[in-house]
Amino acid sequence: MAKTRYLSPEIISRLDNLSLKARLVVEGFIVGLHKSPYHGFSVEFSEHRSYGPGDEIRHIDWKLWGKTERYYVKQFEEETNLRSHLLVDQSRSMDFKSGSVSKLTYAQMLAASLAYLMIKQQDAAGLTLFDSEVRSYIPSRSKTSHLNVLLSQMDHINPGPETHISPILHKTAEAIRKRGLIILISDLFDDPDEIVSGLKHFRHKGHEVIVFHILDKQELTLDFTDRTLFRDMETKEEIITEPWHIQKDYQLSLQAFCDHIRNRCRRNHIDYVRLTTDQHLDLALVEYLIKRKRMR
Repeated sequence: MAKTRYLSPEIISRLDNLSLKARLVVEGFIVGLHKSPYHGFSVEFSEHRSYGPGDEIRHIDWKLWGKTERYYVKQFEEETNLRSHLLVDQSRSMDFKSGSVSKLTYAQMLAASLAYLMIKQQDAAGLTLFDSEVRSYIPSRSKTSHLNVLLSQMDHINPGPETHISPILHKTAEAIRKRGLIILISDLFDDPDEIVSGLKHFRHKGHEVIVFHILDKQELTLDFTDRTLFRDMETKEEIITEPWHIQKDYQLSLQAFCDHIRNRCRRNHIDYVRLTTDQHLDLALVEYLIKRKRMR
């Protein structure tokens, strides 16, 4: 896909307004679609659909008929294409960064961009912010004004205490009544089997699920050269070590952790996408569109 400077996490993060960030990402992404192998994905933001048998005549847009001589009816909220819900991890571990963009900032930008794209496509979007507890729950809506509600909530995220993902997933699965698409954005630093158990609850309820696993590049490589003090951002536990002593074992362990979650997700028909905070956001948006197209 053709890259634009608007898709760079480093540049986007310098902007103050989350709404502006989301708009630039999505508009840049759509421009890139037309120059990429993904050309043809549905990114039309029509608020109308063709008139069909069973539709009420009073819903016909006569002004549009006058221009096109074709019958279209206005599309209402209950006729949205897809109902989605974003679950964003705001625990303290998400605040880690080795560069200019933290995992939490990256998650904010990704969630905001997805919400912007969803609502512009007349899809409904909802939001849950969580750490050890649910800090905010906003049901899915498709009205344009609802986007401001979501972005305002995401713009005021404060890193919370420890992560407890599984109970949050089970609780949210019971709260969301209508089937749709669940999108989890997290570093997944919790018991992987418990996480998958929570995700399976959504599948049992008939939802489709995507997991965006957000990591910092240093969390994958442990590429430190000097004797280093490592401190757990949630438990405050500390260890001082020569990184090169443990780097290989660490890398193998983290890769095994990621592979375990990915394989468990695949066995349960859950999409798993690993992203690092230096990667362009178009990678995640493409995955969303692929999933959306499959569901249609």
